[in-house]
Amino acid sequence: MSTKTELVRGYAEALFAIATAEGDLDKVENELFDFAKALEANADLREALTDPALPAERKKAVLADLLGGRATPHTLNALDFIVEQGRARELGEIVSALANVAAASRQSSLAEVRTAVDLSDTQREQIRKALSDASGRPVEIKVVVDPSIIGGVVARIGDEVFDGTVRSRLTEVGERLKGA
Repeated sequence: MSTKTELVRGYAEALFAIATAEGDLDKVENELFDFAKALEANADLREALTDPALPAERKKAVLADLLGGRATPHTLNALDFIVEQGRARELGEIVSALANVAAASRQSSLAEVRTAVDLSDTQREQIRKALSDASGRPVEIKVVVDPSIIGGVVARIGDEVFDGTVRSRLTEVGERLKGA
């Protein structure tokens, strides 16, 4: 295991332990996941939080402005800690590792599901059940709205990818037509 992987795992396990002790694991896990995906999609925010020239206090003020009242104090404290430690670049990896640690503690696997639009609770449950059936193990899902997906769903469970997007189906049809 590389040093970076160990570092990310260490942060994830620490966040897991704190959120569990505070009795707020589900909320903190979901809020951190949503924030990490927003950070991934917003280059200006990512630059502000990872710029070594900006003092940590300024970065923490940005977080407070963005999340004050929208996130639990535990989530904001976790983000403040990560930023203060200079680990904002690894935030996505830390949050993914946290989600995996949390899922494992519930004897489940984690699936990241990308769709073009947000899903209803019924759709989320249908996808969760289909992924559990396909993988042969209990699955928890985290949904990411990704406008680059024309339609359908792509899900990743660890290294396993289930691609049910319109784009992949069109590609398959194109390949079949070329072979015919």
